[in-house]
Amino acid sequence: MVAVIRDVINIFVQRYPDFIGYLWEHIYLISVALLFITVIGITLGIAMTYNKRFASFVLALTGFLYTIPSIAMFGFLVFFTGIGNTSAIVAIAIYGLLPLTRNTYVGIKEVSPDVIEAATGMGSTPVQLLLRIKLPLALPVIMAGFRTTVVMTIALGGIAAFIGAGGLGVPIWRGIAVNNRALTIAGSLMVALLAVTADLLLNIVERLLRKKLYGKTERSLLG
Repeated sequence: MVAVIRDVINIFVQRYPDFIGYLWEHIYLISVALLFITVIGITLGIAMTYNKRFASFVLALTGFLYTIPSIAMFGFLVFFTGIGNTSAIVAIAIYGLLPLTRNTYVGIKEVSPDVIEAATGMGSTPVQLLLRIKLPLALPVIMAGFRTTVVMTIALGGIAAFIGAGGLGVPIWRGIAVNNRALTIAGSLMVALLAVTADLLLNIVERLLRKKLYGKTERSLLG
C-alpha cells in the first residue's frame, strides 16, 4: 500500500502537465454538457408545471433513460454521433437531465398557493409570476438538483474515455489497460477531488443565493 501511494505521488510530480491538460479537458466536457442540461432541464421543469400529463411523460422518460447503464449509453451513441467528445457530451447531458428537471418541477409546484394568489391579486403577469415569485422561491430545490447533476456528470466524465473522449478518464482507462494501479488511482483521485470541490463551491453559492433571493422575494411581496 505504501508503495502504491508513493507511485501515485511520483506520477503526479512527473506528469503534472498531462494531468492539468486532462483536468481542463474534463472541465470542458462537463461545462458543455451542463449548459445543455441547464437550458433543457429548467425549460422542461417549467413546462411540466402547466401540464400534468406532460410532466408524467417527461418524468417517466428521464427516469427510464437514467436506468440505462452508462457504458451501454456511451456505446449506443457511438453509432450515431461517433467516437469522441460529442458522444460523451450527449450521454452526460442525458443522464444529468433527471435531477435538474425533477427538482425544477417539484420546487415550482411546492410554492405556496397563497403566495401565488397574493402576487396575482397584486397584478403580476404570468411571466412576472414565474420569474419573480416561483423561480426564486423554488431556487433552493433547483440548486439541490443542480448540485446533484454536477457531481454526477463529473463522475460520468471519467467513463468518457471509453469512447475516445478526453478528460480525467484517460489516465484511468490507460491504467486499467496496462495494469498500472497507480495511474488508475491518480486519475480517480482527480475526479473525486474535482467533484468534491465543485460540490463545496455550489453549496456556498446556494447559501448566498438563498439569502439574497429570499430577501428580494419577501420585499417584493410586501410591496
